[in-house]
This record gives sequence, structure tokens and C-alpha cells, in this order.
Amino acid sequence: MTDFDYQQLDDIIHSRIRLAIMALLASLETAEFTYIREKIGATDGNLSVHLKKLEEAEYITVTKTFVDRKPVTIYTLNKKGRKAFELYVERLEQLLKQSNRFGVEEKK
Repeated sequence: MTDFDYQQLDDIIHSRIRLAIMALLASLETAEFTYIREKIGATDGNLSVHLKKLEEAEYITVTKTFVDRKPVTIYTLNKKGRKAFELYVERLEQLLKQSNRFGVEEKK
């Protein structure tokens, strides 16, 4: 990666809400829609749009069921999503390391 090559960051993940969703799901086996909404603090509509984008990218798996006649939607970070998230974190760390080196060189 060259200095400040921000284009190596995954655009699907590089959104505050989608990044929060991915980080949350990376730490859990599964999560219901309401749990994700509470933890992230997004509105139903906004969260739904971001979850749909992650689903379309095939980063998450969606399971819809009924519990006591009420719909329950469960999200899981799948293998492709976990790999994409790990790569995103790795590239972000590389970018931050490069910016630290660049800052030190500039001060000389």
C-alpha cells in the first residue's frame, strides 16, 4: 500500500453505521435486529438500509423466523464478511502506521 492509499479501504464497510454493525457482529455469533439497533443507536429505517447493503455484499447472513407470532430477524457475520472485516481492519491499521511515519518525517 502506498502512502495514504485510502482507496484500499472497503467502501461497503467504510460507513460509520456499517462499520459499527460489522464490529458488533464480529464479536457475537448472531444478533437480532432489535439488539443491533439498541447497541448502535440507529433508527429502524436507517439500520435496515445499512443491513441490506451488507447483505447484498454477502457479508452477513439473514435469518427470518417467528417467535410467539412476531417476526424476528437474526443477522450473522458470515465467512466472507469476517474476512472482509479483518482485511478492512488490517488496511486501516496500515494506513494509520503510514500516517504516523509520514508525520515524523515531516517534523524533521
